[in-house]
Amino acid sequence: MQKLYPSAEAALEGLLHDDMLIASGGFGLCGIPERLLKAIQDSGVKNLTFASNNAGIDNEGIGMLLRTRQVKKMISSYVGENKEFERQYLSGELEVEFCPQGTLAERMRAGGAGIPGFYTKTGVGTQVAEGKEHKEFDGETYILEKGIFADLSIIKAWKADETGNLVFRKTARNFNQPAATCGKVCVAEVEEVVPAGSLDPDCIHLPGVFINRMVVGAPYDKKIEFVTTRQRETA
Repeated sequence: MQKLYPSAEAALEGLLHDDMLIASGGFGLCGIPERLLKAIQDSGVKNLTFASNNAGIDNEGIGMLLRTRQVKKMISSYVGENKEFERQYLSGELEVEFCPQGTLAERMRAGGAGIPGFYTKTGVGTQVAEGKEHKEFDGETYILEKGIFADLSIIKAWKADETGNLVFRKTARNFNQPAATCGKVCVAEVEEVVPAGSLDPDCIHLPGVFINRMVVGAPYDKKIEFVTTRQRETA
């Protein structure tokens, strides 16, 4: 089965439609599938729900799709660096389901494992717990969280072999690994594809069985959320 496609647009062909739920990997601007997100923007699909740790920043990552008003709902844990997200949320234009970071990762992992729900103590006694089932185990209260079952997963990896086995680079593994497993179809954006058998089996982070399509996105520009410099000292 040929998994490598010539472009992000080709890799997403036939997969996109309005009102779909997309699980997207990445943390801030680290490990985001930026070529795939741009292709989704260019496709014009709308009323999308994204399950993602955050919503990027203005005009970067999912922030691009917020600018074009293609996102109707975000399932996220950290959204503090996106002014357009803030504006849409406060004006009632964007629905937001805030989810603790570890809970969001577990919801994706649960969906990928076919687990419809799990109990956790995280969020008990807060707004996160409102409207959710509560249950006691050994005298402690837990809330029921539902697994995420996405229509599509889009992720970013460092290296892939021709069969789709993936290696992530350091912290760029972040949400990419659980996000990949919870979608009906997973499209991976990678920096480099090597021949099958080139990767050490002990170093593979995500088996190719989870990957349906791939696209090479390199070269990339290194984007930084905040550029912080100190004032140059005068002689």
